Amino acid sequence: MGEKKNKIETGKDGVFYDTTPRDGVVEGIPLFAKELIAGGVAGGVAKTIVAPLERLKILFQTRSEFHNIGLLASFRRIAKTEGLLGFYRGNGASVARIVPYAALHYMAYEQYRRHIDYNFPAMGSSPVIDLLAGSLSGGTAVLFTYPLDLVRTKLAYQVVDTPKLNGKGAMTSEHVYKGIKDCFSKTYREAGMRGLYRGVAPSLFGIFPYSGLKFYFYEEMKSRVPDDYRKNIMVKLACGSVAGLLGQTFTYPLDVVRRQMQVQRLQASTSLQVKGTMGTLVMIVQKEGWKQLFSGLSINYLKVVPSVAIGFTVYDVMKAYLRVPPRDKAIVEVATNRRDSQTSTLPSSQSAS
Repeated sequence: MGEKKNKIETGKDGVFYDTTPRDGVVEGIPLFAKELIAGGVAGGVAKTIVAPLERLKILFQTRSEFHNIGLLASFRRIAKTEGLLGFYRGNGASVARIVPYAALHYMAYEQYRRHIDYNFPAMGSSPVIDLLAGSLSGGTAVLFTYPLDLVRTKLAYQVVDTPKLNGKGAMTSEHVYKGIKDCFSKTYREAGMRGLYRGVAPSLFGIFPYSGLKFYFYEEMKSRVPDDYRKNIMVKLACGSVAGLLGQTFTYPLDVVRRQMQVQRLQASTSLQVKGTMGTLVMIVQKEGWKQLFSGLSINYLKVVPSVAIGFTVYDVMKAYLRVPPRDKAIVEVATNRRDSQTSTLPSSQSAS
């Protein structure tokens, strides 16, 4: 007897799916849970790989001394004063944030996309669907996970000064927070829930276009790849890289404003009034010039290219591994479940009347 081959299908999203019927644990996982798992794994893997560049980017955005000495000098300074682990300062909070964030982001994107496809079939496979679903999913994920992003930024902002820089010949530390829990509790005691969501406005202003453009470019590029190459990992990485690059370029200034707002209470000039989104934007331009709005962009390019590329690629691989059905089949499945649910509740409704 010959071996039974797996049934492989390609969805409209360009992902290859193993649709061979099987019994097991994976088949018992609900569709939304599979998407949550795939998104969480993708986000955690991508964020950990680019964590050192993320730390440098935050310091470039919020500390003029790092911005002034340049990328290589900043790298050497952190390595000398904090060692290897210094590049991962705040990464615990970052991973704790990115896993639920990415899980919600990807799952919400699929849910919004199916909802639009099911309720507005006239839109067909228009790229606008990816733009809308991506924007809404990004906003949803930000609202649920923003306090973790704030904590991550505050922890990453803290640095250790060298004796040379200190001037007193002794190692000093400006650490205000001992860890994630300490940062949460102190921030909440200082300003309540408003403190935990400080800077959320520019985050939302930035994430709507960024997330929408990111998904739009990725899905649009994948749709133009010949079928013979869609399974190629390098092709997926290339599509993800370009998508992240283009999306980030348009929205980066708002990211700088967000970081500045998150660390205003930690900066030396605490006597200055804490400003809102537009006030912070004007302050940055007046004090440091418009170029500061793009401070760290070169590092961000280095970070975004692998981060978005790895994220999308791992997500597609995890979807295939968890045997998530292609989007067109998932829509049919959702429609069937809704119809069955309505049918099952009909007799009880009639009897009640």
